[in-house]
Amino acid sequence: MNKDLIIDVKESGVEIALLEDKKLVELHKDNPGQDYIAGNIYLGQVKKLMAGLNSAFVDVGAGKDGFLHYLDMGHNFLKMQDFVTKCVAGNAEGALTQKKSQPELVKNGLITDVLKQGQLVLVQITKEPISTKGPRLSGEISFAGRYVVLVPFGKKITVSQKIQSIDERKRLRRLLTSIQPENTGLIIRTAAEGKSALELDADVKELYAKWESVVKKLRNAVPPVKLVAEADSSIVTVREMLSEEFSNIYVNNEHVYNELHDYISKIYPQKEDILHHYKLQTPIFEQFSVDAQIKNAFGKVVTIRSGIYLVIEQTEAMAVIDVNSGPRTKASQDQEENALMVNTEAAFEIARQLRLRDMGGIIVIDFIDMNSKVNCKKLYDTMREELAKDKARHTILPLSKFCLMQITRQRIRPVVDVEVSELCPMCGGSGKVKSSINVVSDIRHDVKFLSQEQNEKRLTVVTHPFVAAYLTKGIFKKPYHKWEKDYNIKLKIISSNDLSVTEYIFLNSNGDKIEL
Repeated sequence: MNKDLIIDVKESGVEIALLEDKKLVELHKDNPGQDYIAGNIYLGQVKKLMAGLNSAFVDVGAGKDGFLHYLDMGHNFLKMQDFVTKCVAGNAEGALTQKKSQPELVKNGLITDVLKQGQLVLVQITKEPISTKGPRLSGEISFAGRYVVLVPFGKKITVSQKIQSIDERKRLRRLLTSIQPENTGLIIRTAAEGKSALELDADVKELYAKWESVVKKLRNAVPPVKLVAEADSSIVTVREMLSEEFSNIYVNNEHVYNELHDYISKIYPQKEDILHHYKLQTPIFEQFSVDAQIKNAFGKVVTIRSGIYLVIEQTEAMAVIDVNSGPRTKASQDQEENALMVNTEAAFEIARQLRLRDMGGIIVIDFIDMNSKVNCKKLYDTMREELAKDKARHTILPLSKFCLMQITRQRIRPVVDVEVSELCPMCGGSGKVKSSINVVSDIRHDVKFLSQEQNEKRLTVVTHPFVAAYLTKGIFKKPYHKWEKDYNIKLKIISSNDLSVTEYIFLNSNGDKIEL
């Protein structure tokens, strides 16, 4: 599978499109005005404790206080708090390598036993603000690199479960043990498989330098203050997604191109040649057919080939997807076989839509009813296979007896929503237009006014073809002939496709437009 990353840098923000075999599967939007993005680290202050929710609201400078649940504070929260207190007081000598032991946080404890109102806490955003909700916070600080995740005050070295080779897992553990900084834990990511000690060491050193910068900024810091800002979305996306399958990365901005070039040459030098600076006059999304795919993929109704279509309804906490077969039937197939084929094609598109729109929370899919348990199992396996390509954590439940499938998907940022419809120029969004008989009545009224009040003797009426056809119907008794007789005026009717049904124009005998 070939993967292309298209980066469109504009004044309004950065849009990043991921294409798999030329098909759009992910769309990321970076709003330059959004400061509170996932991964940022803040020194915040506890504003309110909610004993009933076993959580706290923390001021990190956002419009809404961040939400910190007890279970998101992490095992090493007490060590981190002791460290933060020393740093803010200016007593950070040896804080990075402090040996003083603090107990781990009790799993079933109460937040009121750990935090108090006004207390300073070091937190990291795990979910961006969504709708009226503030950011979701974690007390377990981590720094993600290309190959490794560094966890301050951790102890363990954990290897990604996706690395299945026992020998490779042992090799990575051995290498990381030899370069593990004091007082930190390490999580070895899937991308580390097969990498050399030099590459892993460079990644760990870069992450540890970030942690050291936090220590410096903490000294005498006054909350709320941002200590670490996540890199530009283009850098983060490349870091998270770059693999051997990537064929090309196109970017239309020189500054971002240089940043990406420096990053790739440092962490993935063998892939430098896939980065291209796009300089053509044609907009980059138009050149790679991204715009056309966006228009076809977003909206309430999504059409699939063979007439199948999806209806997608999105709320704040839940999404419902209805699968419709449309005219997709074959005489050679029975109802069960046809339902399986429709559902299978829909499953491919639904998996793509979840990634493309970055939909999260609870998703309920209403598939075409099937009676065969074997077919239900096939559909379930197909969905699992397609969503295996999705990096977001998700859970899929088998189909219910009503052929409903339930999916929960990790939500970190708001759903990507692209407006593909326009305000109707005829009804102005009301859904209603003036009836045709009223349009004809208005024209007759204006003809009367122009002939009797303005003394016009010849008029040309330019109107929509439907209205023009009505006015000129018949051979001998055309509707507008009666107006000529009643108002003693000569009329000429011309149709124009440029006008809506409710629009019409009057021209005088010289061909000039008459303003009414």
